[in-house]
Amino acid sequence: MDGSESSMKAAGYAVEIAKEYGAQVIALNVIVSQLGYAYSSGAFGLVGPSTINDLLEKSKQEAQKWFDEIGKNATANGVQLKTEVVASPTSVAPAIVDYAEKNKVDLVVVGTRGRSGFTKLLLGSVASGVVTYASCPVMVVK
Repeated sequence: MDGSESSMKAAGYAVEIAKEYGAQVIALNVIVSQLGYAYSSGAFGLVGPSTINDLLEKSKQEAQKWFDEIGKNATANGVQLKTEVVASPTSVAPAIVDYAEKNKVDLVVVGTRGRSGFTKLLLGSVASGVVTYASCPVMVVK
């Protein structure tokens, strides 16, 4: 989940599939967290724990808006929803693939492209990475 129209559509499909099969939906938001470099402050460019926690908390609050919207749809359809925000030091696609493997996810549902602004691309880099490396089936929602 990144709040994009594409990810919200994907979440809608995930809820429909979960309703059909009596499954749970996990809405996952990945924060790319190279905080030590991207948000430098102080005399030596170091970031204190409070700065990192503040940034992560802000990201979680933004994600919660999307989770709330998905939650309404899930509740209306009798689907159990689990929400998760994870931080990744690398990029989003590997974090999704890793999460899916560690949590024995049966199906990953992703949108074709997120908020990156590359609207001319048919398949975004995150979706492409997940399709390429996931060990479970992946549904890409256009």
